[in-house]
Amino acid sequence: MTKTTITELPATTGPVFRPGDPGYDAEIAGFQTAYTHRPALVVGALHAEDVRSAVEYAARHGLPVAIQATGHGLSVANDGGLLISTRRMTDIRVDAAARTARIAAGVRAAALIEAAAAHGLAPLNGSSLSVGMVGYTLGGGIGILAREFGYAADHVRAVELVTADGRLRRLEPGDELFAAVLGTGGNFGVVTALELELVPVTTVYGGQLMFDTRLVAPALEAWRQWTAEVPEQLTSAITMLSIPNIPQVPEFLRGRYTATINIAYTGDAAEGERLVAPLRAVGDRLADDLRTMRYTESHGIYRDPDDPHPYTATNALLAELPAVATDAFLEVTGPSSGSPVVAGLRHLGGALRRRGPAGIAVDHRDAEYVARVIAMPDAEPVQQRLDEVRNALAPWTIGHHLNFLYGGGATADEAQTRLGYDPATYDRLTALKANHDAHNLFRSNRNIPPAMTAK
Repeated sequence: MTKTTITELPATTGPVFRPGDPGYDAEIAGFQTAYTHRPALVVGALHAEDVRSAVEYAARHGLPVAIQATGHGLSVANDGGLLISTRRMTDIRVDAAARTARIAAGVRAAALIEAAAAHGLAPLNGSSLSVGMVGYTLGGGIGILAREFGYAADHVRAVELVTADGRLRRLEPGDELFAAVLGTGGNFGVVTALELELVPVTTVYGGQLMFDTRLVAPALEAWRQWTAEVPEQLTSAITMLSIPNIPQVPEFLRGRYTATINIAYTGDAAEGERLVAPLRAVGDRLADDLRTMRYTESHGIYRDPDDPHPYTATNALLAELPAVATDAFLEVTGPSSGSPVVAGLRHLGGALRRRGPAGIAVDHRDAEYVARVIAMPDAEPVQQRLDEVRNALAPWTIGHHLNFLYGGGATADEAQTRLGYDPATYDRLTALKANHDAHNLFRSNRNIPPAMTAK
């Protein structure tokens, strides 16, 4: 750990922890257990003024700042700096008439879904209930209804942000920092609250179709062809993995290599049944639970794990998905590859193609699919496995989505961050960084350095 001498503590109402203090280890713990912040100080912020005071303190003492609500997206650990833990900031205010919600920095998807549902509305959340809505949205936010409504970041009305100079600002479309913050994670400050648009969705037709090993390749090919024809109101994905032979898994699934197609459609059930018929025609399913469900049950479409665990991942945004691309993907991730990874493809396009307000920093909108691979960081040789996937898909790749680059440690460098943006966007962001965070206070992330130090 970097040696940092603490001669005073920040003036906050929330708790402050130092290494060795009771509660320190619990406060730094996050969902991603492969990487852990080891700061010299942790501020458990209760409100925006605590955040402002903590940032001012960090700037005065030259301490790099990290932000953590749930710890899902941690890639670059803060060593010896200051961590602002926003998990206590959980206020939600829904304006049903305006179809908006103001959420504080620590709000999780589950809480916002429930709050919005009480008014017949829904947020544009992702597949996991435990993910923090602010971090997810700041990375762009590809949700379970993404093809119909676009990126979550496109539906932000206002951002409340503490910048490196210790100022709390309210940003709205048209402000240069508003456009910079959305799509760049925590590179420009600490977001204390977002005002988000909600959508009038109360139910969704969806669930999972699961196929056994012999039908994985046919299911993948059927899904590939099928996605070329489906309406924007239908968002889907396919996930392929070897299910472990452990007692926690139902006996009939243990040890199988499976393909699961995830469906979310906002139309009626009869039309949903008609649309999915070509997928069911692939053959017998190990599971088929498609139905109309309340939006509050929609986490069952993906069933992301709830318990903290170590993981790393890569992804590739694809301009197209010919059969040769899915063949290549299956060759390096499928059962014959010997690669113990979770591999998947999500269908993009639709509303995701349309540019958001004021040119926000979410690029590569012409991508039609995103290929994702998740692996255990200690698997050997994990980086080689991830590189093999990216190399196999290189002919169709136009960049990657930073929200889906989990972990990475030393590979989370500037070159990797650049690939998340168009060159002109990246240059604009580094110039803004020089104006608003010249000392790169906010660098415990997939960092965008100030222009004067950018290579």
